Amino acid sequence: MPKLRIDETPAALSPTAWNALLDASDHPTPFMRHEYLLALHESRSAVDDTGWQPLFLSLWSDDDDEALLAVCPAYLKGHSYGEYVFDWAWADAYRRHGLEYYPKLLVAVPFTPVPGSRLLARDAKSRALLAQGLQQLAEQQDLSSAHLLFGDEADQAAATKQGWMARSGVQFHWTNGGHVNFTDFLAAMQREKRKKIQQEQRKVREAGIVFETREGTQITEADWDFFYRCYTLTYRAHHSTPYLTRDFFRRMAAKMAENWLLFVAKRGEDRIACSLIALDPQRGHAYGRYWGAVEHVPNLHFDACYYQPLAWCIEHQYQRFEGGAQGEHKMARGLMPVPTHSSHWLAHPDFRNAVGDFLAREGQGMRAYVNELEDHSPFKA
Repeated sequence: MPKLRIDETPAALSPTAWNALLDASDHPTPFMRHEYLLALHESRSAVDDTGWQPLFLSLWSDDDDEALLAVCPAYLKGHSYGEYVFDWAWADAYRRHGLEYYPKLLVAVPFTPVPGSRLLARDAKSRALLAQGLQQLAEQQDLSSAHLLFGDEADQAAATKQGWMARSGVQFHWTNGGHVNFTDFLAAMQREKRKKIQQEQRKVREAGIVFETREGTQITEADWDFFYRCYTLTYRAHHSTPYLTRDFFRRMAAKMAENWLLFVAKRGEDRIACSLIALDPQRGHAYGRYWGAVEHVPNLHFDACYYQPLAWCIEHQYQRFEGGAQGEHKMARGLMPVPTHSSHWLAHPDFRNAVGDFLAREGQGMRAYVNELEDHSPFKA
């Protein structure tokens, strides 16, 4: 019988074995690489002190080889920040009934609402045993609940088999329609949407802004320092605290440089703003991640975070650009609605039934919402 193991640091697991399971999964992303998760831990971005206690669960064969069969990033959470699938109302309902919602068990990539494979496994049987082990871990530790966020279809199937409840959401992604350049992309849009984008870009140019692109090892430490300054200013503008430390991005530059693209907005010699894009060069996927500015320039955010990355993706024949969590405004920039999925298990039977009823109604509303969004496509018929 395969054996389950719990580790309190990803460093206890082989990067080679982990990444091999990831590469063989249906929907791998750079954010599930061992290097990425280890950097979150060793930079103290996602650790017990920040409310993310690692409890990485792995499944091992019981033969002499003790091969890694399945693994997932799991955390004991003391809050619901940095998740992007919101269960604050559930936590409040527990509190009002005198029950403890936290800590809870979470399978997710911290601070990263990017859909993809979460339960990395050699086969469906191993994935099912891993999902079963997650529920057993939650029960043994007397936790209120367990959650799997932004998983793929295989993850959903394994969780559903365990009786977990499904929840759907929506994000906005661009897919390559075979355009030869950004002008060609704009030509496919309805006239009013095209003219709006052209007007926004023109105002940025009239403000004297030009963009420089840095890819991979071209991003210097000074560039990373400027980016991090902008990153912290974005959080400060929202009266919040950055999730990621400067050391995290230092580790990204050292271990995963090929996965990053930086757009720097300049006026003359002065750097004004930047946006950081994550790349999956093997699969031709790009992900909008972080942005910030040292001064306000109208429409600069749209240009730096959407138009420049989309033009780059078209030029480099990338097939997908994911714009991150939420944001109907992204449709006007050519990003279309895409369903996302999560799975949830609650220990308390009455709350499980109540949340199940809520999710059924929410799911119907979400399907209607996505259908309505698709009726308002920015592209020509």
